[in-house]
Order: sequence, then structure tokens, then C-alpha cells
Amino acid sequence: MYMNESDAVAIIGAGTMGWQIALQLAAYGTPIRLYDRDPAIVDTALGRIREQGATLAAEDLLPERAANLGDLVHGAATLQAAVDGCWYVIEAIPERMELKLELFAELSHIAGPETILATNSSSFKSRHLADVTRHPERLMNSHYYNVPWRRSGLELMSCGVTDARHIERVAALARRSGLVPVVAEAESTGFVFNRVWHAVKRESLKVVAEGVASAEDVDRLWCLSMEASIGPFAMMDRVGLDVVLDIERHYASQSGDSNDAPPQLLVDMVARGELGRKSGRGFYTYPSPAWERPGWPRS
Repeated sequence: MYMNESDAVAIIGAGTMGWQIALQLAAYGTPIRLYDRDPAIVDTALGRIREQGATLAAEDLLPERAANLGDLVHGAATLQAAVDGCWYVIEAIPERMELKLELFAELSHIAGPETILATNSSSFKSRHLADVTRHPERLMNSHYYNVPWRRSGLELMSCGVTDARHIERVAALARRSGLVPVVAEAESTGFVFNRVWHAVKRESLKVVAEGVASAEDVDRLWCLSMEASIGPFAMMDRVGLDVVLDIERHYASQSGDSNDAPPQLLVDMVARGELGRKSGRGFYTYPSPAWERPGWPRS
């Protein structure tokens, strides 16, 4: 059953993660308001939701209603229009703290005092946003994974003073939206999975930067050894190498360990505009990279 408009969720940022979260939640009946400073990005996101919704419904990866979400997903013209009356606001903008601080300060003034404000960030702790938020007891991290219909985990973490009832309310939404919520029991940069994933990315990048092996061979060995369908470099391409670079720089700033600094290889690729799948070239060339060939990784 469709939920009431009073159950609407606002998603701020209509890029890769924003439209994917919108599609996942709306497919299970949640009304969505999608906002981005650039209206063209919202239009693109709505087109992707229509296209992917139909495809994923046909593949039984999302409920049948995902094929037609026109009455559930709406673009908002302003930030105020997006958040008015919403009980839960998800921030999905780029991984830059100055942008997040600016947004949460504004959200704190225009959202209702009962509205849960959540950052989708896995690399920034929500407590860093508490000083600009009027009601930090309603502030939290809720990190949805890229391609949530295939990677169905949702990691939740308190800002330090988040009311447990609000964490449970978001967890309940996740459960009725085909997701599996996991609550981090202690504050952690990267939560659970992305903390482990950071180490995998770091060492994978070093192996290639040092000339030990190619990105394709690292991915091939990973898939063969871990019985996985995608390797670290293909996954980084999917996320976006600019996003990966921002995250790795943040980890390095938090740890103070020079070993955590992203290799020049990654910095140079981003500077050249090689951002992965979204730019057509990253560690692989798209739309038909090596790891999608029949018989790969054994070929």
C-alpha cells in the first residue's frame, strides 16, 4: 500500500546516491521529494528513476510499482518545498564538509523541530554537524549503499546524542523498504563496512600505483578468491573516483597517518576527468569494461 503524504521523505542531492535512494524507498511506497540546487540534475534523476524502475521491476529486483513511480517521486523547486512536512530528510550531496555544514545549518532553520535530519555520509560523522543543528537529538548518519536493490544494507549511527527512538524509526522504514538496517554501537569513521572497505581500497590502489599488478588483475584475483562478482576497482569506478578521492582524503585527515593519503595515481586520474562509469573512463573504459565480458574473471 502507498503511504500517506505525511510519510514523505526528502532527499537533498539528486546525484548518483540521491536518485538511487529515492527509487529504493519509493518502490516500497514512500512518497519522495527530491531536491538539488541544479534543476537539470533533478530532471536527469527523475529520468533515471523512470528508466531503472521499469528495468528493475521487470527483473524482480524491486516491486512491480517501481515501473511507475510518477505519483510518488516529485522534484522540488526549492529546499523549503522539499522539506515542508517531511518527517525524515536525507542529505546526499558531495563529500565536502563545508557543503554539509552550510546545508545542515539551513535545514535546521527551515525543517520542523520534529524532523529527523540525516547525512548519507559514511566518511563524515554526524556529530561534526551538531553545532549547526538546532535539535541534535534528531541528527544522525543513515548510510545507504550504492545500488541499494543489490546491496541492501543500511548503516545507522548516532551523532552522540541522537534519540534512540529516531534511529529505530529510520530502521523501521528500512525494513519495510527491502533493506537490512545495522546500527553502529560506537562512533566510527566509515561505520562498519566502509571502515573495512577503506583498507581494501587503500591497499588495492597501492598495489597498482607501485606497479605490482594492473587494476584488472587485482579485480580478477579478488573475484576468484572472494567468490565476488565485482572487484575493488570496478566498485570504485561505480562510486565515482572523485567521490573516492574526497573520502580517502578525509580518512587521511582524520587518522593523521601519511599511509592513508591517496596515491598520486588517483589524484591524477580525477584531475584528467577520469571519474569512472559516470565519465565513461576510470580504471576501466565504459560502457563495456573487461569485468563485464562473458567468462571474466577467468578469461
